[in-house]
Amino acid sequence: MTKENLETAIFAGGCFWCMEPVFDKLDGVASVMPGYTGGHVKDPTYEEVCEGDTGHVEAVRIEFDPSKVTYRQLIDIFWRNIDPTVINRQFCDYGTQYQTAVFYTNEEQKRVAEESRKELEEGRVVPKPIRTEIRPASEFYVAEDYHRQFYIKNQLRYENYHRACGRDGQLKALWKGK
Repeated sequence: MTKENLETAIFAGGCFWCMEPVFDKLDGVASVMPGYTGGHVKDPTYEEVCEGDTGHVEAVRIEFDPSKVTYRQLIDIFWRNIDPTVINRQFCDYGTQYQTAVFYTNEEQKRVAEESRKELEEGRVVPKPIRTEIRPASEFYVAEDYHRQFYIKNQLRYENYHRACGRDGQLKALWKGK
Protein backbone atom coordinates (compact mmCIF):
# COMPACT_ATOMS: atom_id res chain seq x y z
CA MET A 1 0.00 0.00 0.00
CA THR A 2 1.36 3.37 -0.92
CA LYS A 3 0.25 6.58 0.74
CA GLU A 4 -1.10 7.86 -2.61
CA ASN A 5 -3.59 4.97 -2.82
CA LEU A 6 -5.02 5.54 0.64
CA GLU A 7 -8.22 7.27 1.66
CA THR A 8 -9.27 8.44 5.11
CA ALA A 9 -12.37 7.53 7.12
CA ILE A 10 -13.18 9.06 10.52
CA PHE A 11 -15.66 7.48 12.91
CA ALA A 12 -16.64 8.36 16.48
CA GLY A 13 -17.97 5.26 18.17
CA GLY A 14 -17.65 6.02 21.85
CA CYS A 15 -14.42 4.98 23.52
CA PHE A 16 -11.67 4.95 20.92
CA TRP A 17 -10.00 2.07 22.76
CA CYS A 18 -12.94 -0.10 21.67
CA MET A 19 -13.10 1.17 18.08
CA GLU A 20 -9.43 0.71 17.23
CA PRO A 21 -9.34 -3.12 17.33
CA VAL A 22 -12.51 -3.33 15.22
CA PHE A 23 -10.69 -1.88 12.20
CA ASP A 24 -7.03 -2.53 13.01
CA LYS A 25 -6.65 -5.97 11.45
CA LEU A 26 -8.85 -5.55 8.37
CA ASP A 27 -7.20 -6.31 5.05
CA GLY A 28 -6.72 -2.99 3.29
CA VAL A 29 -6.48 -0.91 6.45
CA ALA A 30 -3.06 0.72 6.69
CA SER A 31 -3.55 2.44 10.06
CA VAL A 32 -6.09 3.22 12.75
CA MET A 33 -5.29 6.24 14.89
CA PRO A 34 -7.28 7.26 17.99
CA GLY A 35 -7.87 10.95 18.50
CA TYR A 36 -10.26 13.83 18.95
CA THR A 37 -12.33 15.75 16.43
CA GLY A 38 -15.42 17.86 15.94
CA GLY A 39 -14.78 20.45 18.62
CA HIS A 40 -13.58 24.01 18.99
CA VAL A 41 -10.43 23.65 21.11
CA LYS A 42 -7.10 23.47 19.30
CA ASP A 43 -4.75 20.62 20.31
CA PRO A 44 -6.97 19.21 23.07
CA THR A 45 -5.66 16.78 25.66
CA TYR A 46 -7.46 13.66 26.83
CA GLU A 47 -8.20 15.33 30.15
CA GLU A 48 -9.73 18.39 28.43
CA VAL A 49 -11.89 16.23 26.16
CA CYS A 50 -13.07 14.18 29.16
CA GLU A 51 -14.22 17.36 30.89
CA GLY A 52 -16.76 17.73 28.08
CA ASP A 53 -16.23 21.41 27.26
CA THR A 54 -14.11 21.10 24.09
CA GLY A 55 -16.87 19.92 21.77
CA HIS A 56 -14.58 17.10 20.65
CA VAL A 57 -15.50 13.43 20.52
CA GLU A 58 -13.22 10.43 20.80
CA ALA A 59 -12.77 9.06 17.28
CA VAL A 60 -10.60 6.89 15.07
CA ARG A 61 -8.99 7.98 11.83
CA ILE A 62 -8.62 5.07 9.44
CA GLU A 63 -6.25 5.12 6.48
CA PHE A 64 -7.41 2.49 3.99
CA ASP A 65 -6.85 1.19 0.48
CA PRO A 66 -10.25 1.35 -1.29
CA SER A 67 -9.18 -1.34 -3.75
CA LYS A 68 -9.09 -3.80 -0.82
CA VAL A 69 -11.76 -2.50 1.53
CA THR A 70 -14.45 -0.03 0.56
CA TYR A 71 -15.76 2.89 2.55
CA ARG A 72 -19.17 1.18 2.52
CA GLN A 73 -17.64 -1.92 4.12
CA LEU A 74 -16.01 0.26 6.79
CA ILE A 75 -19.22 2.11 7.56
CA ASP A 76 -21.17 -1.16 7.78
CA ILE A 77 -18.60 -2.41 10.31
CA PHE A 78 -18.87 0.89 12.18
CA TRP A 79 -22.67 0.64 12.54
CA ARG A 80 -22.45 -2.91 13.89
CA ASN A 81 -19.99 -1.86 16.58
CA ILE A 82 -21.93 1.02 18.12
CA ASP A 83 -25.36 1.71 19.55
CA PRO A 84 -26.52 4.39 17.09
CA THR A 85 -29.74 5.04 19.03
CA VAL A 86 -28.27 6.93 22.00
CA ILE A 87 -26.88 10.43 22.48
CA ASN A 88 -23.71 11.28 24.41
CA ARG A 89 -22.95 7.78 25.57
CA GLN A 90 -21.83 4.34 24.46
CA PHE A 91 -22.36 1.42 26.79
CA CYS A 92 -20.72 2.27 30.16
CA ASP A 93 -19.22 5.58 28.96
CA TYR A 94 -21.23 8.77 29.42
CA GLY A 95 -20.50 12.31 28.23
CA THR A 96 -20.48 14.42 25.10
CA GLN A 97 -17.07 13.00 24.13
CA TYR A 98 -18.77 9.62 23.54
CA GLN A 99 -21.34 10.81 20.99
CA THR A 100 -21.27 8.71 17.84
CA ALA A 101 -20.64 10.35 14.48
CA VAL A 102 -19.46 9.75 10.95
CA PHE A 103 -17.10 12.47 9.78
CA TYR A 104 -17.04 12.40 5.99
CA THR A 105 -14.01 13.65 4.07
CA ASN A 106 -15.71 14.06 0.67
CA GLU A 107 -19.15 14.14 -0.92
CA GLU A 108 -19.03 10.45 -1.88
CA GLN A 109 -18.48 9.47 1.75
CA LYS A 110 -21.36 11.73 2.77
CA ARG A 111 -23.63 10.05 0.21
CA VAL A 112 -22.61 6.54 1.32
CA ALA A 113 -23.03 7.41 5.02
CA GLU A 114 -26.47 8.94 4.50
CA GLU A 115 -27.56 6.02 2.32
CA SER A 116 -26.44 3.47 4.90
CA ARG A 117 -28.18 5.33 7.74
CA LYS A 118 -31.37 5.54 5.67
CA GLU A 119 -31.24 1.78 5.05
CA LEU A 120 -30.96 1.15 8.80
CA GLU A 121 -33.87 3.46 9.52
CA GLU A 122 -36.14 2.20 6.76
CA GLY A 123 -35.33 -1.42 7.47
CA ARG A 124 -36.02 -0.85 11.18
CA VAL A 125 -32.84 -2.78 11.88
CA VAL A 126 -32.57 -1.23 15.34
CA PRO A 127 -35.59 -0.60 17.59
CA LYS A 128 -35.20 3.18 18.01
CA PRO A 129 -34.31 6.17 15.82
CA ILE A 130 -30.69 6.57 14.71
CA ARG A 131 -28.98 9.37 16.66
CA THR A 132 -25.54 9.11 15.08
CA GLU A 133 -24.59 12.34 13.33
CA ILE A 134 -23.11 12.57 9.86
CA ARG A 135 -20.86 15.63 9.73
CA PRO A 136 -18.07 17.05 7.60
CA ALA A 137 -14.61 16.14 8.86
CA SER A 138 -12.74 18.84 10.72
CA GLU A 139 -9.28 18.93 12.25
CA PHE A 140 -8.33 15.56 13.73
CA TYR A 141 -6.01 15.64 16.74
CA VAL A 142 -4.08 12.42 17.37
CA ALA A 143 -4.48 11.12 20.91
CA GLU A 144 -1.58 10.81 23.30
CA ASP A 145 0.82 7.90 22.71
CA TYR A 146 -0.51 5.81 25.59
CA HIS A 147 -3.93 5.57 23.88
CA ARG A 148 -2.55 4.16 20.63
CA GLN A 149 -3.15 0.42 20.39
CA PHE A 150 -4.18 0.43 24.02
CA TYR A 151 -5.86 -2.93 23.51
CA ILE A 152 -2.44 -4.43 22.70
CA LYS A 153 -0.15 -2.47 25.04
CA ASN A 154 -2.50 -2.80 28.04
CA GLN A 155 -4.29 -6.00 27.14
CA LEU A 156 -5.49 -7.00 30.60
CA ARG A 157 -6.74 -3.52 31.48
CA TYR A 158 -8.48 -3.22 28.10
CA GLU A 159 -10.12 -6.64 28.39
CA ASN A 160 -11.37 -5.88 31.91
CA TYR A 161 -12.77 -2.52 30.78
CA HIS A 162 -14.36 -3.99 27.64
CA ARG A 163 -15.95 -6.85 29.57
CA ALA A 164 -17.16 -4.60 32.42
CA CYS A 165 -18.89 -2.31 29.94
CA GLY A 166 -20.86 -5.23 28.52
CA ARG A 167 -20.32 -3.89 25.02
CA ASP A 168 -20.35 -7.28 23.24
CA GLY A 169 -23.57 -8.48 24.86
CA GLN A 170 -25.34 -5.18 24.28
CA LEU A 171 -24.26 -5.10 20.64
CA LYS A 172 -25.50 -8.66 20.14
CA ALA A 173 -28.88 -7.79 21.68
CA LEU A 174 -29.20 -4.54 19.72
CA TRP A 175 -28.35 -6.01 16.33
CA LYS A 176 -29.93 -9.45 16.99
CA GLY A 177 -27.66 -11.20 14.50
CA LYS A 178 -28.43 -8.75 11.68
